[in-house]
Amino acid sequence: MTKALLIVNPSAGKEKSTDYQQKAEQALLKRFDEVVVKQTEKGGDATEFASKAAEEGLDAVIAMGGDGTLNETVNGLAPHDTRPAFGFVPLGTVNDLARSAGIPLKPEKAIKALETAKLMPMDIGKIDDQYFMNVLAIGMIAQAVDQVSVEQKTKFGSVAYFIEGLKAFNRHEMLHFQLAADEEDWEGDAALVVAGLTNSVGGMEKWAPEAKLDDGLLHVFILEKLDLLNAPGMIRQLVRGNLKESGGVRYIQTRELSLEATGNEITVNVDGDPGPELPVKIEVLPSHLQILVPEKPVKKGPFGSLL
Repeated sequence: MTKALLIVNPSAGKEKSTDYQQKAEQALLKRFDEVVVKQTEKGGDATEFASKAAEEGLDAVIAMGGDGTLNETVNGLAPHDTRPAFGFVPLGTVNDLARSAGIPLKPEKAIKALETAKLMPMDIGKIDDQYFMNVLAIGMIAQAVDQVSVEQKTKFGSVAYFIEGLKAFNRHEMLHFQLAADEEDWEGDAALVVAGLTNSVGGMEKWAPEAKLDDGLLHVFILEKLDLLNAPGMIRQLVRGNLKESGGVRYIQTRELSLEATGNEITVNVDGDPGPELPVKIEVLPSHLQILVPEKPVKKGPFGSLL
């Protein structure tokens, strides 16, 4: 007898997640004998629900919510030796993991895809004692994005991140970083350091086009220059999938990374939410989860679509 857990964040997707709950249950019952539904009420609930599902030996855990809910679910599954399959219905502002995995951004289509979804391996990252599924960002722009409220996300969507990031961008704020990777070290001033497991960051699906869900690598971009003079050229290269070729950008591939910076209380943005303070140690856990993806992944443009 197969059993799945459906975790629902009722405040996600502009508070429309409960509209999709029944449809998701029906879709999952076409491939599992039993589906248990739990709604989150506070931070940490999805982690607790997913962890208990792994302990009980469930076959799959499906999360319905934004990247924060998915991150919590991953943190519940990752520590266990035996882990259920991981699936999700994206209801967030950016939905980077969905973009990278070829999962439709429209909830109805993502739900339908669960009926026949196949399993594929997915790397996850570990930063100190917590896990992440997509991206880390460090710098004053990342600090500014941490200030985006739930109300701003709901009202303005991804534009809210752009507004806060632009404010920091205009202040030309830099940090002095020290990085230690597998095969090289780097030290210097930078506006932003982004370390991703997937190709999509902030909804930009050509951020790291060579990144795969299961390549075992962390793709690190160090933006040494970020001002009004070089930003247009950087954006052009990003659209083409050539950000690493931009002037003022250093690109590193690594399995492990140590990172610190000069300054007090500098935090790491983890999958879109505030995380631990520097210094930190980061590692990739290769093919740590099995993720449910559509038989035919959707294709989207460089800045996404609503497929």
